[in-house]
Amino acid sequence: MFFLYPLFAVMIWSINSIVSKLSASAIDPAAISFYRWLLALLVLTPFVLPGVWRSRKIIKPHLWRLAILGLLGMVLYQSLAYYAAHSVSALFMGIIGALIPLLTVLLSVVILRIAPTLGILLGSILSFCGLVWLVSQGDVMQLLNHGMGKGELMMLAASTSYALYGVLTKRWALPLPIWQSLYVQIVFGVLLLLPGFLLAPDVSLNWHNLPLVAFAGLFASIIAPFLWIHGVQRLGASTTSIFMNLTPLFTALIAGLFLHEQLHSYHWIGGGLTLGGVILAQRLGRR
Repeated sequence: MFFLYPLFAVMIWSINSIVSKLSASAIDPAAISFYRWLLALLVLTPFVLPGVWRSRKIIKPHLWRLAILGLLGMVLYQSLAYYAAHSVSALFMGIIGALIPLLTVLLSVVILRIAPTLGILLGSILSFCGLVWLVSQGDVMQLLNHGMGKGELMMLAASTSYALYGVLTKRWALPLPIWQSLYVQIVFGVLLLLPGFLLAPDVSLNWHNLPLVAFAGLFASIIAPFLWIHGVQRLGASTTSIFMNLTPLFTALIAGLFLHEQLHSYHWIGGGLTLGGVILAQRLGRR
């Protein structure tokens, strides 16, 4: 039954892609980014702040690292996704999100000096071909002539920032309990998001966008990480990471039901190649 932890976490994150798409027409990206993490911070404070205060001497030398992690994981990843939602589909966001495990492995080769495996090399080539086919909508010449759109570039940058977040988390191995570390990162995230929030033209909350903020702040920011952490503790990191490959499938099903997004042949081909490359990089271990 332990597999239900990462399974439900991935389902929540897949639904969050739909929420991000819906938010494009309901609330300013800077506003939902700020409200989301502010809500998570307020909910976590009674449970985590006492422990953070007791660990303040341990935390202090690592504040700059926690600030960088907050910038990558809470600011860049989420904010870029909200801005990208104005021009790309929820399905595309789900597929690019599924690239994060592969991007994490590639960055680990560079930053952690991990020797690349045959799976990493072949998987990278396969995923790159799938990504090109997906972004070009099956017309590679059009991509060569016009380049990638702003939304596609934002989603790639968002996924890369989150992959870097994962690599740095592993490299630094901060001597803190997971939730205390996340709490301080969220504090920095809220502070870094505040200027954009103050400059946004409209940050009002209403009955149309409030449920979106609530889902992003509670389910995607607290409940899903809670489930994922428990999955890692019980199944191991490598086994748990495989569940991320279900993200495009869940996103496609939910986007089709609620947003009426249609699957085209380039989704099947490009998404299939991209996902196949990720799985190959995970499973083929020969160096």
